[in-house]
Amino acid sequence: MLEGKRGLFVGLVTLDLVYLVEHFPTSNQKMVASDYTVSAGGPATNAAVAFNYMNGQATILGVLGKHAITHLILTDLQRMGVAIADLAPDHLESPAVSSIIVTEATGERAVISINAVNHQATEGAIPKDCLQDVAVVLVDGHQMEAGQAIAQQAKSQGIPVVIDGGSWKPGFDAVLQFADYAICSANFHPPGCKGIEDTVDYLTHLGVSHIAITCGEQPIRYWHHNQMGWIEVPRIKAVDTSGAGDIFHGTFCSAILQEDFVDALSSAARVATRSCQFFGTRRWMDEQ
Repeated sequence: MLEGKRGLFVGLVTLDLVYLVEHFPTSNQKMVASDYTVSAGGPATNAAVAFNYMNGQATILGVLGKHAITHLILTDLQRMGVAIADLAPDHLESPAVSSIIVTEATGERAVISINAVNHQATEGAIPKDCLQDVAVVLVDGHQMEAGQAIAQQAKSQGIPVVIDGGSWKPGFDAVLQFADYAICSANFHPPGCKGIEDTVDYLTHLGVSHIAITCGEQPIRYWHHNQMGWIEVPRIKAVDTSGAGDIFHGTFCSAILQEDFVDALSSAARVATRSCQFFGTRRWMDEQ
């Protein structure tokens, strides 16, 4: 049973402003959105929300601070039952804010954001005992020093470490050496890697034993126990693909505590696909 299992999600915390429009705006065009939503965001944060929805108990370890905007983030995460372990509680600057435009016809999105590059915390900022009773750790690479330290500690304690490889970030190699599972997008390109096979070779050389590459609605490719396989992704008409990868990772973190690798990937694909049938990153959880 997953209920009561704790997950620690290390990485980016943002405020997401998501707008639904008929089409992407052109130069100098003003548009009125048909719908909008405001919520906490970021890969690790959305994954933590999905993990909680699957009856886990998630904590997000990231930089929040005490800017006025953080109240909106905290309110949303409290509503979703996600705890915050703030790496910089006295931080005065605004957290990262993302503006996301989603088209009604295809569900495709465009994102404008500032990530955590200017809000990097040190290993010394990690709260003590943050791994106590934790059953799984996810690192998204946006807090690299803290992510490496947590991954190393988790590995030494036998806690499975999941890597969200949305895109390559400098320093990821130091984190990946402690990873049990690398769930990457097709856009994840380590140095010198020109394709998926190069990426898999790179990750395998670092000692990652379970690897999956996602590519939107295309089949998921996975490697484990020296075997390669495919998992079909359910076909749907997408309303909004925002956060689908994050939801995939959060659901995988819950599923891997109950299922084997392939079944956990399949479970994550079903939930992430379902989320794409609703606007925003929360409404799929409100519709049964």
